[in-house]
This record gives sequence, structure tokens and C-alpha cells, in this order.
Amino acid sequence: MNDYEGFKDEIFRLTKIDLNAYKERQMKRRIDTLISKSGIDSYKQYVELLKQNKEKLDEFQTYLTINVSEFYRNPEQWKILEESVLPVLFEKFGKKLKIWSAACSTGDEPYSLVMLLSKYVPLNNIEIIATDIDKQILEKAKAGLYADKSLKALPQEFVTKYFEKINDKTYAISDKIKSCVRFEQHNLLKDTYPSRCDLIVCRNVMIYFTEEAKVDIYTKFGQSLKPDAYLFVGSTEQMVQPGKFGFQSMHSFFYKRIEK
Repeated sequence: MNDYEGFKDEIFRLTKIDLNAYKERQMKRRIDTLISKSGIDSYKQYVELLKQNKEKLDEFQTYLTINVSEFYRNPEQWKILEESVLPVLFEKFGKKLKIWSAACSTGDEPYSLVMLLSKYVPLNNIEIIATDIDKQILEKAKAGLYADKSLKALPQEFVTKYFEKINDKTYAISDKIKSCVRFEQHNLLKDTYPSRCDLIVCRNVMIYFTEEAKVDIYTKFGQSLKPDAYLFVGSTEQMVQPGKFGFQSMHSFFYKRIEK
């Protein structure tokens, strides 16, 4: 294969996904694998295929935006959120919090947030903004159907209360929970961020970005949060020098927005 630089330019024109912002070796390996599966041996030919075949273009975007998700991923971190972070946010901002689940994938995370909040706030006072770059994944999230293995870390009280078993392997989430989440397509690298958030949850996504892209995203997260609001990140994503982005580390994986 040849001319990966030219390929990146073409993909940006087609999809508005900037491959320069992703770790190159990792991303190029994923793309080369997908191209080989299509029986094509050049970037130029593959771009032509994507231009002519919408199904292949959708497949490419879904494959590119790595979607691994589950309810209550890393349960010990959700315990910190419930016991140490939410009480502080409720006291500071009241019970009707503005929460953004960024790069929400198949919806497991924003729906987990709704279920957790429902222990303390009536459902009609909960609205989560949930965004992802991948339109197909958002449609899947809106459908609210999940494999049983996605629910393995979720507290049983939520499974019992908010899920219906469809068959041995599939569960459907309650419409009451679905109605609390507003799904929107959003590109972290180029779109405008929501403003004056009380909590932003963005987990297990930053690991795929270059250091330059991370600086840009953390800076924008800081600008999106109110002072004393929180950012909740993934298990492998501790922020180096949070102070330069206007954050203070409060617990592992939780950062408070501070005035610089």
C-alpha cells in the first residue's frame, strides 16, 4: 500500500474524521486490516470504493471509531462517583445536573448514569447529553438492546428494575431510562462543545488520540465545565499536569475544574 498521507486527506474530506489526531501506528494497522479484508491493495482504490458505496463508507466509520463499552465499566469508579462526587455536585449545583457523556458509544455509559441518578433524583429531572462521532452506533444506542455480557458489572437492582429479558442473550432497556438521554452526533476534534456542564464523562477514548489532540480536548473540556464541576475519565487515562488545563485531581480518574 502507498500514500497514507494522501489517504488521510481524502478521508477528512469524506468523513471530517482527522486521522492525524489518532496514534498513527495503531490506526494505520486497523485501516490496513480493513482494506485487506475488502480485497483491495491500495489506499487510492479504497477511497474510490468508499466514495461509490455508502454501505462500505458506513462500515469504515464504524470500524474506525473503536466501540467497546459495557454498563458500569470499572464498578469501583462508579462507587466513587456515587459516594464521593455526586453528593458534592448536588450540594453545589442542585439535583438537576447538566451532564455530558462524550464518546458514548452504544449508550451503556449514559444509561448507567441515568440509573445511578435515579436513586437520588426523579427520572423527569434527569437529562443526559450523549454524543458520539459514529451515527450507526448512536442508532444502536437509541434502540437500547444489549447482550447479557454487557450487563455483568451492573448492580442487580438496576437489571431487575430497568431491563426486560428478550431472550437468553438479549435485554432491552426501559423506555423510562431511554427518555432521559438525548443522543447527538459529535466530533470531539472539530465540533462545538456543550457549555456550563456540571459533569463530563469521557472514558476509554483518549487513549487513541495523539498527545496534541489530548491537549486540545482537555482544554475544551475545561472550558465546557463550570468552576467546581467534574470530569470523569477512564482507567488508563490519568491526566498529566491537570493544573495546566484548569483541573485539580480529586480522586483517581476524577478531576475538578478550578479557576486558573
